[in-house]
Amino acid sequence: MTTTGKSGEKKSRNNATNNTVSWTTLSSWSRQQKLAMIAGFAILGLLVALSACSKQSSQPAPVGVSSTASNPATPAITATPATSPAAATLPAPAKKTPKKRPANVTYSDPNSGVSFLYPRKFALTSGDKALPQLAGVDDVPMNFVQPGGVAVATVALPDSSYPGTDFASAFFDVNVNRSVSQQECAHFAFVDNADGEPVDAEKVKIGPTEMEMTSNFSASAMAQAETRYYHSYENGACYEYVLGLGTEGFATEGGVKHVNRDEVFAKLEKMLATVKINPVEPEHVAEQAVSGIAGGKE
Repeated sequence: MTTTGKSGEKKSRNNATNNTVSWTTLSSWSRQQKLAMIAGFAILGLLVALSACSKQSSQPAPVGVSSTASNPATPAITATPATSPAAATLPAPAKKTPKKRPANVTYSDPNSGVSFLYPRKFALTSGDKALPQLAGVDDVPMNFVQPGGVAVATVALPDSSYPGTDFASAFFDVNVNRSVSQQECAHFAFVDNADGEPVDAEKVKIGPTEMEMTSNFSASAMAQAETRYYHSYENGACYEYVLGLGTEGFATEGGVKHVNRDEVFAKLEKMLATVKINPVEPEHVAEQAVSGIAGGKE
């Protein structure tokens, strides 16, 4: 009994000792394992943090965010785009080009209904001041077969139009007579013989208008004058257009040449070709008739 009891006691002590050693060993291994795991997690966390910082630093800074926000002592620098020398120089303001005035001017008279174009550099007079003159000749008369003519307008060429020639003056003249019938308008007052018969007129077409035409020429030792008269009947009135050319001196003296008469008359006929006769209001017709009776130019 005693022996058995000791033997059992020894076994119990041995078991207790073994259990103690085993627990102690297990307890010690678990603590190391935990430390190792904690250390592993710490290293893993450090690696993740370093990886995140590396990715963040490699990304470009957002547009509009100053890199100096973390360092207040560093002054902000604003990026300025580079400019070329040509762009840096401001272009000179463009000069305004003056508008060219038209070479021709339109004349229009509501009383007679006459309108036409004439060169701007030519001189125009109208109404009672429209008194055409030629070198060595007084006022050029109207050529109606009945009195009552009224001056409308005269356009004179500049005296210097043909330098180096015997050119002295030239004009384009417009008159109107409401006291002349359509049949009488086809005739002219000037006569070419002692019998006093009217000068035979020539039918011509200037522009779109058919007209009657006659001419007159006078000359002296020092001056020559040529006039061409045109008549047309419109608006219940006889319209007269006069083209005149005057020359002076002897063309052979001092190297002076004869002016090209055809060229001058062609320039005058260009103005005649632009003539238009517009309808006239009754009050203007009455006013013009009174002017013709009171003292129209003849």
